[in-house]
Amino acid sequence: MTETARTPTQVAQQWLDAFEEVLQSDEPAQAANLFEDYGFWRDLVAMTWNIKTLEGRTAIRDMLEHTAKRTRPCQWRVSEDATEQDGVTEAWITFKTEDALCKGHLRLRDGQAWTLLTTMQELKAFPEKRNFLRPKGAQHGASKSRQTWLEARQEEERELGYSRQPYCVIIGGGQGGIGLAARLRQLDVPTIVIERNPRAGDSWRNRYKSLCLHDPVWYDHMPYLPFPEHWPVFAPKDKIGDWLEMYTRIMEINYWSSTECTGARFDDDRQEWVVDVVRDGERITLHPKQLVLATGMSGIPNIPDIPGMECFEGEQHHSSKHPGGEAYRGKKCVVLGANNSAHDICAALWENDADVTMIQRSSTHIIKSDTLMDRVLGGLYSEEAVQGGMTTEKADLTFASIPFRIMPDFHIPVYQQVAEQDADFYRRLEEAGFMLDFGDDGSGLFMKYLRRGSGYYIDVGASELVASGDIKLKSGVSIERINPRSVTLTDGTELPADLIVYATGFGSMNGWAARIINQNVADKVGKCWGMGSDTTKDPGPWEGELRNMWKPTRQEALWFHGGNLHQSRHYSLYLALQLKARKEGLKTPVYGMEEVHHLA
Repeated sequence: MTETARTPTQVAQQWLDAFEEVLQSDEPAQAANLFEDYGFWRDLVAMTWNIKTLEGRTAIRDMLEHTAKRTRPCQWRVSEDATEQDGVTEAWITFKTEDALCKGHLRLRDGQAWTLLTTMQELKAFPEKRNFLRPKGAQHGASKSRQTWLEARQEEERELGYSRQPYCVIIGGGQGGIGLAARLRQLDVPTIVIERNPRAGDSWRNRYKSLCLHDPVWYDHMPYLPFPEHWPVFAPKDKIGDWLEMYTRIMEINYWSSTECTGARFDDDRQEWVVDVVRDGERITLHPKQLVLATGMSGIPNIPDIPGMECFEGEQHHSSKHPGGEAYRGKKCVVLGANNSAHDICAALWENDADVTMIQRSSTHIIKSDTLMDRVLGGLYSEEAVQGGMTTEKADLTFASIPFRIMPDFHIPVYQQVAEQDADFYRRLEEAGFMLDFGDDGSGLFMKYLRRGSGYYIDVGASELVASGDIKLKSGVSIERINPRSVTLTDGTELPADLIVYATGFGSMNGWAARIINQNVADKVGKCWGMGSDTTKDPGPWEGELRNMWKPTRQEALWFHGGNLHQSRHYSLYLALQLKARKEGLKTPVYGMEEVHHLA
């Protein structure tokens, strides 16, 4: 009689049962033996109160020695039918810790764990008030002290920041700060968002006219309120601005617009921040326990120091200040840079009949938008994925389940297919002199974004203009000197110029810490973004997670939140849970905080 083959679900559950048995023993660290020799455990707050990837049995064993008896993880269950393909069993899982309800993802090979993702989803004692816990919204019965919803909101707006202090202040009211504030609102964490623009969404409205999202709609939802089904695939900037303004009102966010933070310092004695702001001309000092810099993934604009800048008689500005192409009809325009913003700005200038030249200093990764959606994003973020049952949450967790160390192995074959599919497109760009790359190791767009946050363009039309020569190109050079009405390049070429746009990117987010707090704090927390891959603009040593993002930093009670819409949505949950736990006095010992290796 032959033994009935086990289903993938049974295989996964048997592993989880063995895993749980060891975790509940006197030596829980021995659960590391259930992993491959160089297996991976990526933990988003559940075990470590950190965002941390453990690589190999030794690292996993050390983490468990420090955390398992305190967190007491239990009730490990397969939550839906597992699958098996090419010798890899994959399973979605749930479990509990001492403090939280958790979800995760497991990959098994030959009976051992290859990758394990664990994520905190909800604090047991402090759940969000949703579903069966949703608020009534009205006070039934008779009461002389009854408040309407509007009266309660108006009272909160009058008091918070004046007679009553917020627990958290978020500096930066773009999509990142707004999404995090929405999560904190649902967790009853009193929060104020500080934004210097007059209206929520102005950070989008104020950019150049042609700007739109290059990522598709399925990738870009905000927490709680997904875009409606008729929302355009690539949302224009002003439409995004209006959505964010609406979102702040519907989600009842305490949003202080026309407010600028003029300085902040941490009071060690009182264990709180002293945050000075000017709101509509009035000076106010806030005393939050937690401070979040939500200035996006980018810091202060990088503007190169080029000899002769002060003598230029035309107009010059950073890409973040570019108003659009309308004012430059018939003008000679030079754009320094060759990434997303540079391409968008060059295309808009060409559309407005400007004579525009792109200066490409180093190679750029280009991927056509349609190809990106078809080959790279489609399985997780597309209408086909939605129709196949893929939810935004599951897509986000799937992406998160791949440790950064091995993520290039998943991406390199995909981008090889991209290069083959669009070979003629790339050939024509190279014939025009454009310098192309697919990343240092051929892993393409997302690894470049995660490693350095720059060096790529998602083509929505400008590349064809470069290939055809409609956008003029000078590659492998930079601007050596600026003259009153021209620029001299490093190869000796002189280009007439009425406008110079510096599409030269941004510094690390800790530049905002230096400006708002002080340089010592900026150096204390170190560089933000990148993971130590030792590739271009991401120096080692290897850290395995993005530096300082969404997790504790070396400065107590200071946090960084940002990234694209996908990252802001996904990681805002884990940051919000960390802040809520501290507000409620839960013990949150952080395991595995990285040393600071780079200051900026």
